[in-house]
Amino acid sequence: MDSMETVLLVRYAEIHLKGLNRPFFERALMNAIRRALAPAPVEVVREQGRIFVYGIAADRLMEAAARLSRVFGIHSVSPTCAVEKRFEAIEEAASVLMRETLDELEGESHSFKVFSRRADKRFPLRSEDICRELGHTLLQRFPALRVDVRAPEIRVGVEIRQERAFVYVREIPGAGGMPVGTNGRAMLLISGGIDSPVAGHMIAKRGVAIDAIHFYSYPYTSERARDKVIELAKIVARYAGPIRLYLVPFTEIQLAIYDHCPPSETTVLMRRLMMQIAERVARSSGAQALITGEAIGQVASQTIESLTVTNDAVSMPVFRPLIGFDKEEIIDRAKAIGTFDTSIQPYEDCCTVFVPQHPVTKPKVEKLRESEALVDFAPMIERAIADMQLVEAAEG
Repeated sequence: MDSMETVLLVRYAEIHLKGLNRPFFERALMNAIRRALAPAPVEVVREQGRIFVYGIAADRLMEAAARLSRVFGIHSVSPTCAVEKRFEAIEEAASVLMRETLDELEGESHSFKVFSRRADKRFPLRSEDICRELGHTLLQRFPALRVDVRAPEIRVGVEIRQERAFVYVREIPGAGGMPVGTNGRAMLLISGGIDSPVAGHMIAKRGVAIDAIHFYSYPYTSERARDKVIELAKIVARYAGPIRLYLVPFTEIQLAIYDHCPPSETTVLMRRLMMQIAERVARSSGAQALITGEAIGQVASQTIESLTVTNDAVSMPVFRPLIGFDKEEIIDRAKAIGTFDTSIQPYEDCCTVFVPQHPVTKPKVEKLRESEALVDFAPMIERAIADMQLVEAAEG
């Protein structure tokens, strides 16, 4: 392997569909790759529908591939051997990779198939010739192997590019979607629960850069609850890039709602005030929309009527990517992205404090406006924003 250079081959997701705008999205993806692998001084090169990442040591290749598998915009990643465009060099690289793969699988008798893509048409062998000849070589060198063209256990890939040939046996699925930052910025209302981190991940996957805002009610909620939210933001940042997390004290507003407003309306009123503050912070940070983890009917504050009343509090668009999901679907996604175990830690957030015994499920906009007007919340909102803290949540 000493004479072979280790390179990461990155395949795009739906960037391929972007027509004349494709270079913009490709550049954004290349920048995202550099950020994901920082501080390593890698070289990122675009070539004919592929991105190649050079400068990664062989013993760090799988770690780097795992990092890139979380970058939105990537369809898949393959650690490869870059060799001269000679069939003998391709044979040698494929044989070395096959030997390593069989050692990992603990056994010689496995099925395989060779795949080939000849981007450089000057190469003397056609794609089908490469597959046939390389398959023959591997069968000779590893007699216990068998060919399976439908469901092979081992997939040996060869790409013939302009300068070199690339050989690989692994194709690691990527996160898909669009590069973060290509579709604006939005503000995620993040609690310590299961839903909101999943909602943020889903919107970030569409290329939206994410800020986040969290409301805490000290001393009714603990420092551990606050730390849990910071950790959730760091996990989402593995996919979405660095997140500016705004921590807003909400105790004064929450107590005022509890003391002066109808008990059945406290949850919906709390949501209205949160949305108003989130919109203020979002506009100041350059965000163009709000994101919540609400799903229709999951709790009393998420009926159609309650969501209508909540929307009435702001003029900014509100994205609810989980709106039609059931809880099991959300839990499955939380486990897949790594937030579930943190979300279920038993530290309460302010949404679980002062929950009314009989919450209103079909509130009316006019009635909630009247209830909200019972208290002058404006100075409280100003104090909450003035006392807000900013945490830069990078990948954790």
